[in-house]
Amino acid sequence: MGIILSIIIGCVAGYAGSKLFSGSSNGLLMNLIIGIIGGCVGNFVFGLLGIGGDSIVWALISATIGAVILLWLISLIKK
Repeated sequence: MGIILSIIIGCVAGYAGSKLFSGSSNGLLMNLIIGIIGGCVGNFVFGLLGIGGDSIVWALISATIGAVILLWLISLIKK
């Protein structure tokens, strides 16, 4: 998958993750950055579990889950 498509998917995942995780009040730009990093986290976690796919839908799902994980960790640090 190309880098531009990965960034777009990460941005969408960050927005979706911020809507799914109610404790996130970081602002739109920060949530988009968290989504991009969350895409890496999601790919890493699912890679460890041996779960994965090559479709855009799978990339969006794993990036969204990674963004939610990252938002949860950030909320723990902020407390």
